[in-house]
Amino acid sequence: LLSSICQVKMPWGSLTGVRPSKLVYDKIEEGCRIEDIPKCLVEDFGVSKEKADLICDVVKNQLRIKIGEKQIDLYINIPICPTRCVYCSFISSEYSRCKQYIDKYVECLVKELKEIVNYLIGKGYAFKNIYMGGGTPTTLNCQQLEKILKCIDFKFNEFTVECGRPDTISIEKLDLLKSYGVTRISINPQSLNDKTLEIIGRSHTSNDFLEKYQIAKNYPFQINTDIIAGLPKESFDDFKYTLDNLIKLSPNNITVHTLAVKNSSILKQKISNLTEDEIQKMVEYSYKILTNNNYKPYYLYRQKNMLGLYENVGYFKDNAICEFNIESMEEMVSIVACGAGAISKRIFKEQNRIERTANVKQIQDYIARIDEMIERKIQLFK
Repeated sequence: LLSSICQVKMPWGSLTGVRPSKLVYDKIEEGCRIEDIPKCLVEDFGVSKEKADLICDVVKNQLRIKIGEKQIDLYINIPICPTRCVYCSFISSEYSRCKQYIDKYVECLVKELKEIVNYLIGKGYAFKNIYMGGGTPTTLNCQQLEKILKCIDFKFNEFTVECGRPDTISIEKLDLLKSYGVTRISINPQSLNDKTLEIIGRSHTSNDFLEKYQIAKNYPFQINTDIIAGLPKESFDDFKYTLDNLIKLSPNNITVHTLAVKNSSILKQKISNLTEDEIQKMVEYSYKILTNNNYKPYYLYRQKNMLGLYENVGYFKDNAICEFNIESMEEMVSIVACGAGAISKRIFKEQNRIERTANVKQIQDYIARIDEMIERKIQLFK
């Protein structure tokens, strides 16, 4: 009714949740053909035809995922970055502010990993996919990283490590990741415009990204690159420049985020007058140019306070999907999560419910309460 009165059409209509794909899966369970679902989304929820088609394409590309009995995913959190980006709202510490705690943090994380992994294997669980994120795990030095990687002494299908900041990547670290069976990494420019990188608080240049990307291409990793539509001071042409040049590099995955202005971010506190005029052009262009270059959308989620109320979309080509992203976003598999701020989820499929338990967020608290964090997860998966 409001849309009719105000003559404003929202891209996702009346939908406000993080996972619009849930509706598609519900319709499939009801017996609907996926080809008929876009019409339902348009007519019942006011979703635009473009977004209805998009989310159904996403689900089509997710249906290849197979989940075995008692399979579980593992998430490892390293909440540390070289600097803090102005749009960041994660509980992540700048390296300079927490470096005195890092060795002890790694020690506690290793303890948590060993005890929880052994407990779950003893309960008959088999690990499927692993994701080490943050933060930026490659902020750690090689010795610290290896202590964590040594805990992964069991079989798995996929192992992703976020190497998001190009300035944290070295040949020694890439060699280390390869030697421990890592299959996928992310190297995230966010923008290839140096003025933007300076504004948003990144401590690297576009050339730094290009240099490290070319080095990483010599390894057998699948590579993801993240970019953001709607960064401060960026025009459509700036965004187009970034995306066009990323496509030329031909990464396996490209994830296009729409800027979310979170209350706890520096962006919300210090930068005002953000415009949304060109967000639609950026989002529409990303879908068009990526699909024209053989990329397909495979996971999608929305957040509060996103410019234009759009979405984040991960694209893949050559069958190089990230299974963990799908399983996590669609809540298909239980996840045990280790490290400060990590949230574990246990899926009870037959009862159609999920139980969660979270580790404390701050590094010092995590160190002080590590035994409690371990016990929380044991109780969750008891």
